[in-house]
Amino acid sequence: MAQTHRDDTLPFPILIGDIGGTNARFWILLDESGEKVSFPNVVNKDFTTIDDAIRSSVLETTSHKPRSLILALAGPIKGDEVPLTNCPWVVRPKVLMADLGFSEVLLLNDFEAQALAAATLDVDDRQHLGSLSEAPLGSRVVLGPGTGLGVAGLVRARDMWFPVPGEGGHVDVGPRTSRDHQIWPHLTPVRDPNASLGRISAEELLSGRGLMNIYRALCKADGNLTPRYDEPAEVSAAGISGADARAGEALSLFATYLGRVAGDLALIFMAKGGVFLAGGISPKILPALQSGEFRAAFEDKAPHQAVMHGIPTFVVTHPQAALHGLAAFATAPSDFGLATEGRHWR
Repeated sequence: MAQTHRDDTLPFPILIGDIGGTNARFWILLDESGEKVSFPNVVNKDFTTIDDAIRSSVLETTSHKPRSLILALAGPIKGDEVPLTNCPWVVRPKVLMADLGFSEVLLLNDFEAQALAAATLDVDDRQHLGSLSEAPLGSRVVLGPGTGLGVAGLVRARDMWFPVPGEGGHVDVGPRTSRDHQIWPHLTPVRDPNASLGRISAEELLSGRGLMNIYRALCKADGNLTPRYDEPAEVSAAGISGADARAGEALSLFATYLGRVAGDLALIFMAKGGVFLAGGISPKILPALQSGEFRAAFEDKAPHQAVMHGIPTFVVTHPQAALHGLAAFATAPSDFGLATEGRHWR
């Protein structure tokens, strides 16, 4: 299965894909210049398998015949059959090679792709939060509030970028303020069948369901009120427009908690190159993130406030950032210290 020596150059044309739980996005890279052919987003539930989706939505719609395939997947990559976390598809590289004609297949974690993007995004593809707008050439962190909370590090060393995928979205988060202590008992925790009490993980606060968790906890803490909203987008819209004070507070607390966790991760990686907020939620709540709570919480890390003040923070606004990251690697693999062992079939 896996290669035994390092050679990350894949033959062009290369099909790259960002496979999410709901949609899949594809480009074909024609050559080392990065010239690409893009395709409409694929709705996963319209296809029984990823093989069918690639065949029908890409290969049968273009005259370009990709020789290689790079996919970014949500979930751990191990063995010759890789199930997706939030989709019934199973990725079988050997079958893709045999049935669809690829000579090589490389599988990456979805937040590795986001980290690759954070290394290479143009200024126009990000919106800075706070006063710092430059991204120094240094280690970085990517957080992605969306269906869950994805986290990856990006270490800068030896003139290369080293993506570091992990499960940082599942770290513990505790209360700090008096308001936190009022709502914490009403949050829905992660339940451990081997423990008497659950815990509050970052993902239970900083995701779509996390925003609802905060909002419903506020309703309970303020007199067991009946929630007015059932969807995260409704809370976000009401909070940003000012139509509902409790939704506004939920959004403000979301920004605060995101700032705290982002600051913790920035300290862990000493991410002087910046912290990048990817995923589906951050661009949609940009006004809430720009209002000050996020940045204040990010910097509130005594005794290192001065260090935190010098670390820039950004919202990724590129609509297909993961594909951008995959393309950056495919066209210049020597710029990245990407560990491909066990994930590269040929």
